Amino acid sequence: MEKNKKLLSASSQEQAPGLEDCLKLLKGERDEQRLAGLLLATKFCAGDDHASILRVYDAVGVRFLDRLLMSGTGKGTAGAKEGVNQDAYLQLSVTILAAMCRVPEIASSKDMVAKVPIVLDILSKGAGPSVYDECYELLFLVSTASADGLTKLYESRGMNALASHMSSLPDGSHSFELSMRLVQLMLTKLPLETIYTEYPSELSCMVATIARQFALLHNALKFEALHLLSAILSSNYAALLHDALRLMSNDNWATYIRVGIVAVLQNRVASAEKLQALILAESIISIVGESWLIHQKNLLNEMEPIPVDRCLLLVLESSRVEVAVLLNELAYLKYEASKNSSTVVETITLKQRNLAVAFSLIEKIIKLISSVCEDEGCPINDSTLSKVIAGLNETIGVALEFLQDAKDHGQRKGDDLLASVRIIGSYLAETPFACKEKIRDLLEYMLSIEGEDEPSPFYSICFLLPMLCQITMEIEGCKMLASFGGHKLVMECLVKMIGLNSPKVEDSSTIFLACDTIMNLLLKREKFPIQFDGSNLIHLLRALAYWTEGINDQSVTMMASTICSLIFDSTSEEALLNHPNFDPSILNSLSQLIVKSLATYEQDMSDDGKADVDLHQIISRGYARWAVRFPHIKQAVEMMKH
Repeated sequence: MEKNKKLLSASSQEQAPGLEDCLKLLKGERDEQRLAGLLLATKFCAGDDHASILRVYDAVGVRFLDRLLMSGTGKGTAGAKEGVNQDAYLQLSVTILAAMCRVPEIASSKDMVAKVPIVLDILSKGAGPSVYDECYELLFLVSTASADGLTKLYESRGMNALASHMSSLPDGSHSFELSMRLVQLMLTKLPLETIYTEYPSELSCMVATIARQFALLHNALKFEALHLLSAILSSNYAALLHDALRLMSNDNWATYIRVGIVAVLQNRVASAEKLQALILAESIISIVGESWLIHQKNLLNEMEPIPVDRCLLLVLESSRVEVAVLLNELAYLKYEASKNSSTVVETITLKQRNLAVAFSLIEKIIKLISSVCEDEGCPINDSTLSKVIAGLNETIGVALEFLQDAKDHGQRKGDDLLASVRIIGSYLAETPFACKEKIRDLLEYMLSIEGEDEPSPFYSICFLLPMLCQITMEIEGCKMLASFGGHKLVMECLVKMIGLNSPKVEDSSTIFLACDTIMNLLLKREKFPIQFDGSNLIHLLRALAYWTEGINDQSVTMMASTICSLIFDSTSEEALLNHPNFDPSILNSLSQLIVKSLATYEQDMSDDGKADVDLHQIISRGYARWAVRFPHIKQAVEMMKH
């Protein structure tokens, strides 16, 4: 092998040697002959002539290819020294091996699978750019040819190698394209939970590198980057990755992704690509927050900064279009299309999933607008705000029409219906009296909607609680809710949230919204006719007793005690004890609750205590009215005073 230069010169002087001449050299007894044959073989292995490649592979033999590769890495028995010869051997061996792997039969062989760690080592040691393409092509072909090849890539810590090497690849290069496809392959074929658990840091580095390509490129590779970023970040197992991205000192990756998303959404591209951009945008906002939509950052003069409202308006408009199209298609599939089609259910499920993404983005925009409007230095000008609000109004109208159509068809169950209630609830939380007449007509129906796996309405009520809490501050809103027994639904919802063996609600604010709504109704019941069912009140008192048992949260104590005090206004201890569903032990718990609320307030003059002054007044004034009818509670309070 040491006579490489002479052989190269001799080879160049021959006149168009054919494949047979090449094979004779490859079968020669001396290394020099085989090396010359390989130099000729690069011409015959350049295309997809699998027959010729197989003949070359059989002629040269595995052992010589191994020796040549080892010589190229400086570990071979041929004794190649660092420098020109070693680089030439490495270039030749990797080129030949990559070409041979175009034949799946060769790529899936144990010999080629065994070379994966060696190729990864070549990349990690910074081999020259001239061999990058061949190294990545070899890895890709071996990994796609068999499960063993892909497993070997992963077990050889291919994720580490790719993560550390991707950033050094030229922008838009074939090597970078293949590196992305290798990542995609592992995410598609291997257990996702394992990958995300073992390599969150490596995945975050990959995201940062791919994000830059997504922003800078303007060819087909841009869309490959889009799909890969969307797949990586939207995975159900990506929580650790999201945490790793939040901890990165350099947040340019988020800016690059915003630049790429804007480019996709503002140009004429297929609707499928725009949907992928929305999926990616939803993932990014989940990681860094809603302000990402209006954040401005200059990336070292690499590109002009995007106007502050550009991303916001594009994401909103694209989401609105998706919502309108998807709701229309879902209505057709559910109420008009042939139910005999085997693909209808799958199609509905996919469209519901896409609808959830569009709704989530609109909900995040509602949250953004709500928060920035409260700030004095609002970065969004009045013109943009007007456009956003007009767009939101129109989309909420579309969602209400979808629900009206479902109501007309007698449909009350479905995740798409529940998602529509959620987005409407989010909007009405900010503007509770918007679409007033339509809400009045549909409120009872919306509160009856169930998710696909729900046995009874729960989440629909939770989603509407912010609006219900606000409208019941007015008599008109109380009348609207009570007109169809909606107040009982809210009470049942609260019992589910705080009662024994009830599923815990992660966001405690939802519980307090239900409490405030019930308190509003109880405070105003003398001003309009409203009936509270005795059994419902008993269940609520029992749930309040359970909720506050052993708890030291003053806000919980005061709220629960306030509702109890308002309920006691319309009943007596004797009536409760005579009710078949009332356990006398509950009265002891409620007595201690009232005692604790009165004593806590008198002893606590902190800011939290002062904030509960209104609730304390309701409790103490109520106690003065009903204490005579509740001797057990009165006795407990008197003992506390003494």
